[in-house]
Amino acid sequence: MFLKKNKKLSVLVIGALLASSSFWVAGCGSNQQAAQKQGQQVKVMQVIQQDTPLSSEYAGQIAGVEEVKVQSKVSGNVVEKYVQGGQYVEAGQPLYKIDSRQYESAVLAAQANLAQSQATLANAQTDLYRYESLLAGNAISEQTVTTQQANVNAYSAAADANAAQLQRAQEDLADTTIYAPISGQLSVDDVAVGTFAAAGNTTLVTMGAVNPVYAQFAVSETEYLKLMNEVKQQDGNEQTGGPVVTLTLADGSVYPQQGRIVSSDRALGNNTGTLTVKAVFDNPDGLLLPGMFARVKLSGAVQPNAMLVPQRAVQQLLGKTFVMVADADGKSEARTVTLGEKVGSYYIVKDGLSPEDLVVVEGLSNLQEGVPLSVTMVTADDMGFSLDEDTTKFDDSTVVSNE
Repeated sequence: MFLKKNKKLSVLVIGALLASSSFWVAGCGSNQQAAQKQGQQVKVMQVIQQDTPLSSEYAGQIAGVEEVKVQSKVSGNVVEKYVQGGQYVEAGQPLYKIDSRQYESAVLAAQANLAQSQATLANAQTDLYRYESLLAGNAISEQTVTTQQANVNAYSAAADANAAQLQRAQEDLADTTIYAPISGQLSVDDVAVGTFAAAGNTTLVTMGAVNPVYAQFAVSETEYLKLMNEVKQQDGNEQTGGPVVTLTLADGSVYPQQGRIVSSDRALGNNTGTLTVKAVFDNPDGLLLPGMFARVKLSGAVQPNAMLVPQRAVQQLLGKTFVMVADADGKSEARTVTLGEKVGSYYIVKDGLSPEDLVVVEGLSNLQEGVPLSVTMVTADDMGFSLDEDTTKFDDSTVVSNE
């Protein structure tokens, strides 16, 4: 009896559930039909056509315009140090003193040798004058005068050699004091007093100019050709002087000084296939240090009448790039496009769109072609689009996978 009652109860419950589910399905179907009649909610924006500034960014590194390894021209122990590592020095400022005792002795010896050779030369010249007088009176042979003249020439050459040795000894003595070859900042790898410095081998300290500095970066062959084309175009414009070069530092801040391209390597690297380019920046406050990394941005070129679409409107499927537009019948239509440069929040579109097209920028999730649309017109300001940088937040999945 109990089992029969439970069976009847179960049948009633199942029937109630089926009835409720049929109502729910019917409700969903009616909602979907209403949505189809009303159209899928999307936001669209008209294609922008305007003169558009172009820019390119590269990974760069700061380098000193002048980097010098300070070495001694003479060998000896460092006996005095006039500076400290990290100090800024002026060109010609004393840095180190090498033990000068042996070089002082060399100067004294060279002076003595020169004095002796000069005295011998003076005696030989006196004898030559006397022999010439005797020859005039036929008191001696001409051969005696000729021989004496040869002696005078030899003694004169010896005196000149000793004079050169003295000059060399004096220069070595002067080189025991080492001066800053340029104005700049010393590194902290300076040697200590007592270090033996081998001539032309031991680096006492490294120093470099702090203002200006280079920002060094590498460009590919294609980018180089594009850059040269931009330079040529701007050289023909009197209001511009080549690409504007700016730096974005590691903390995201933009360096306040603008730079200019000053040099490039003579050939592409065999291993990398890239060309090294240098831009010079004023560095009055010493903020830029050699070895720092920064993003180098080149700008200034302008593409006239470029057509722009937001990056978030661009989709990719099976190797093709397309955007969804609202056609004249108010339905979604997929347009295959050819993209150009990325500029801030936008892509430049080379082919596939016209300035009158309305591009879907929001509501792209699961949007298929041929679907009726309920369109809301928006502007770039409404969506937060910018030519400077992409500040938009993606609410939709704008990249379709190949799965």
